Amino acid sequence: MIEPIVFPTGPLQVNTLIVPLVENKVFVVDPANCNFSGDEGKIFDYLEKNHLEPVAIALTHGHFDHVAGLAPFKKKYNIPIAIHKDDSKMIGSDSQNEQGHALSLMGFGVFLPFVSNLPAADCFFEDGDTLDKTYSSFSGDVAAALSEWSVIHTPGHTQGCVCLYNQSRKILISGDTMFYHSWGRTDLPGGSEPQIHKSLKKIRNLVEKDALVFPGHDFSGFELSEN
Repeated sequence: MIEPIVFPTGPLQVNTLIVPLVENKVFVVDPANCNFSGDEGKIFDYLEKNHLEPVAIALTHGHFDHVAGLAPFKKKYNIPIAIHKDDSKMIGSDSQNEQGHALSLMGFGVFLPFVSNLPAADCFFEDGDTLDKTYSSFSGDVAAALSEWSVIHTPGHTQGCVCLYNQSRKILISGDTMFYHSWGRTDLPGGSEPQIHKSLKKIRNLVEKDALVFPGHDFSGFELSEN
């Protein structure tokens, strides 16, 4: 396994990713699995069946559909959660205050209990950092594998959106900043159309054109040059 494994989960079918590191170690991006959508155990079953050990959770941003699986993941594995500080209020003990506004605007208030009192972040993404610096408790081969991934801060969909880029593997995890022939909505709190276009330009300046892009929804594994 070299490329991320994609699991559409949660009520809005987020592309939750299982990303290989070294041996059986993986990290998980945007866990959305929850009882509301009837898929809370879907990713757990895959991990256990394939003897994979998750060591960390990475959140590309804090929107409700991308964080719904945090509580079950934290309970089962107790692994560190990372998010950008600008989105950190969307998780943690007061998460319902931040999540409630967006859910109300979308007419989806029924989902609020699933993103209330979420686990808090253990560490924070910083633009340009590699993941071994973000998750600083790791050493040895795991730290070396994490060091291949770097953080690109890409505000616009939210203020704390990030992409994760592995230059050696030519893989970009773009969250909701970039989709296939599209980009994330900017009409929710924290969104900005000028910012997201600036972030898309930043991605194209930093990421190799033949890198494979794994976004937060819909079609995955397209080349950046196709966009």
